[in-house]
Amino acid sequence: MTSHPLAQFPPGIAYIGGEFVPMSEAKISVLDWGFLRSDATYDVVHVWRGRFFRLDKHMERFLTSIDKLRMTLPFGPDRLEDILKECVRRAELDDAYVEMVLTRGVSPTFSRDPRDAVNTFIAFAIPFGWVANEEQRNRGIDLHLADVERIPPSAVDPTVKNYHWLDLVTGLYQAYDAGAENVLLQDGAGNIAEGPGFNLFAVADGKVTTPDAGVLQGITRGTALELLAEMGVEARAAPLPAEALRQADETFITSTAGGIMPVRAVDERTFPAGAPGPVTERVRALYWDKHSDPDWTTPVD
Repeated sequence: MTSHPLAQFPPGIAYIGGEFVPMSEAKISVLDWGFLRSDATYDVVHVWRGRFFRLDKHMERFLTSIDKLRMTLPFGPDRLEDILKECVRRAELDDAYVEMVLTRGVSPTFSRDPRDAVNTFIAFAIPFGWVANEEQRNRGIDLHLADVERIPPSAVDPTVKNYHWLDLVTGLYQAYDAGAENVLLQDGAGNIAEGPGFNLFAVADGKVTTPDAGVLQGITRGTALELLAEMGVEARAAPLPAEALRQADETFITSTAGGIMPVRAVDERTFPAGAPGPVTERVRALYWDKHSDPDWTTPVD
């Protein structure tokens, strides 16, 4: 039986070239620097039960990243918000993964000077996706600590969300070879950095630490720090040596693609508090409660 020609694309709607189109029709030039050189920035916000979660934070980070890369969005933040909402409306999704992208674009003369390129904006809404599947979210995900060094911040600013993932992909294959489900990378000093699309938190003696340097300052990471403070739990961003992680009582990861998710083990180390541990369980419940709070969410309509 011949598969449907659109079966390779998830249902959803994209905005590109000033038009809203099905995902199967969202295309960029092969000469776009975003494709040729990973010269782009992006951000992802999710919609849950018809409401964007922390849309203002995601848009602020996206606009800051654009400025840092010396690119230009062809319209203001109000129009950006309208486009994101319209993608979700047209896709008819209650729970959605919504991405906004700005690439360096194409130089009309194929110049190697990035100042000659005309930046390309893309947005799309597809069904909500998770970093961890349902089983992993219930019993905790198993991570592998790879010997691959995360790209240092002296080379690429990790606070600018980017597509430089070859170090993360290399680490993922190490994790799969080791029988794990996902990966953590370290920095050059042996401290924990981050995983592909998520930040990490370690709980020890009732106190929580998340790596402070060489990582994307994730919106869900910042949300978790706010929620832990609301709970009265001492939490900080600080260096987290690999050995300190191995000695933690419990661990969790944070991502727009799934929120706050427990970790069961890192390599041979299974965390004694179980998964989810007590702190993880409390902060995760509060995180999902905030999805109906009008101070934290924005309705699609």
